[in-house]
Amino acid sequence: MPDEKIEKLDTPSQTTTKSTTSSTKRKIKGKNRFAKWFREMRSELRKVVWPTPKQITNNTFVALTVMACAAVLIWALDFASGQIFEAIRSYIPRLIRGW
Repeated sequence: MPDEKIEKLDTPSQTTTKSTTSSTKRKIKGKNRFAKWFREMRSELRKVVWPTPKQITNNTFVALTVMACAAVLIWALDFASGQIFEAIRSYIPRLIRGW
């Protein structure tokens, strides 16, 4: 039985089908190629699930809130590190004069 499956796969009709599909792929050139790409892109864009205006508003609010929190956090870290650096900078000359 396995021999029969091998023989069926090597039939001439399937061999010609493979050669014709490969030759048709080679024939797509120029405008046809661009048109095919555009049609495929358009069909893929139709599959996209676009957000509703309410979802867009909600996502925008969340993004702005996260950015504001990150900005405050970065500002606080910058301010604290600046204060620490300034304290160290003003302490070192007093330490040296004390020696």
